[in-house]
Amino acid sequence: MKYSFLILAICLLLLPTTSYAKISNTNELIAAMQKKYGKSWYKTATFIQETTNIQPDGTSKVETWYEAMAIPGSLRIDFTPTANGNGILFTGGKIFSFKDGKVENTRPFEHPLLILGFDIYRMPAAEVTAKLQALKFDLSQFREDTWQGRPVYVIGAKAGDLHSPQFWIDRENLYFVRMLRPAGKDGALTQETQFNKYQKLGGGWIAPEVIFMVDGKIVTTEKYSDMRADMKLDPKLFDPQFWTTVHWKE
Repeated sequence: MKYSFLILAICLLLLPTTSYAKISNTNELIAAMQKKYGKSWYKTATFIQETTNIQPDGTSKVETWYEAMAIPGSLRIDFTPTANGNGILFTGGKIFSFKDGKVENTRPFEHPLLILGFDIYRMPAAEVTAKLQALKFDLSQFREDTWQGRPVYVIGAKAGDLHSPQFWIDRENLYFVRMLRPAGKDGALTQETQFNKYQKLGGGWIAPEVIFMVDGKIVTTEKYSDMRADMKLDPKLFDPQFWTTVHWKE
């Protein structure tokens, strides 16, 4: 009988376990993310996005967008039909809105989802930190929690605070899964973004389902298809002056 217990104990010791490197602050987390994927994460990606906007009356409006990104720092969104020349370009810390092939307006803008979901792996750590601080994330607030049944790191808010600017990182795979921030003119509303259903893409990952919520109510969903990594993209794709002359998807 005692040999049976001994064999059982040995088997239990040999079972695979999930172990994580000890990470105790935001700087260590960013360093770990870059160590894990800094050499493998894709530099470019393209995908087709089905965007569903839920109207106040409960009806839905569905649009198809073509998206291309160059990491770090640039994301191009072409609204269909692309021949109309409508879309949005994020590049160089600015956002450009296009209508009928011309820049309708532009302003400074750092896209938090582009930074947290993609740029963080291919941008100098000091630059990542500066941009996140400028977006009002309190990087001194660091803790562990659980999200969708998985352990996560939470940066920006204490336990029980689901309103202050904060982002959540999957502890095992070290990718971004959730962001919450104040919204509305007075900041009384809470905007939440989720990156769900992650899939491997190239040497990194991508979340083909993105959900946007305001005060717990879904307002927009995104579903990605035809996802490709490390495509050869013309740099002019991300130059506002070439908006109508260069395309990756017709």
